[in-house]
Amino acid sequence: MNWKTEPIIQFTGHNAWAEQHLGTEGGTRLLCKLIGIAFIFFGMMAITNLHKGFLEATLGTLFGARM
Repeated sequence: MNWKTEPIIQFTGHNAWAEQHLGTEGGTRLLCKLIGIAFIFFGMMAITNLHKGFLEATLGTLFGARM
């Protein structure tokens, strides 16, 4: 998703919100790259089995100790 951004944008089209808030004529590309980085981050967390601890430390305070 980070490496082949242009084919994704050609398939899905430009995002008006991203173009307005993230920069001119590059906001959609930046949004696509940020989503790709988030996928990489959470994928590495799941592979190394750190996702449960991360979710408990961040979202656990919102929902209590029920997680």
